[in-house]
Amino acid sequence: MELEKLEKLQGKKRKSKRVGRGIGSGKGGHTVGKGQKGQKSRSGAKPGIGFEGGQVPLYKRLPQLGGFSRKYMSKIFTVGLDVFNIFDDNTEVSPLELVEHRILRGLTKKNFSVKILGNGQLTKKLTFKGFDYSEKARESIEKSGSKITE
Repeated sequence: MELEKLEKLQGKKRKSKRVGRGIGSGKGGHTVGKGQKGQKSRSGAKPGIGFEGGQVPLYKRLPQLGGFSRKYMSKIFTVGLDVFNIFDDNTEVSPLELVEHRILRGLTKKNFSVKILGNGQLTKKLTFKGFDYSEKARESIEKSGSKITE
């Protein structure tokens, strides 16, 4: 393929209008289709990416707003001890059991953990599996005769 052997496309006859080259160019003479005044009517008036008309741009405001939260960080849900009194004696309780009983919601992410706090009293004998514990909660669980398996 050589440039001199290329054929013209059928239907391509009209030359493009040269904007801003006077009355004879075919596109106005004075304002050349850009309107009267303003930033967009000036030559070379193409503001950069992120320009907001003189307002402080978003990328400069974000550090003041606190930035972003990382998607891969683990989320910790906290639950009091008295919540577990709804379960029957000698049952094994895991974080997924709490989701099934609608005690916890939003455990769809893979990286989460549930921490049991020492609020309230535990009256049932249960087996806990897959939780994190505060010191007071661990003591209360052992006092009630429940077991902790890792």
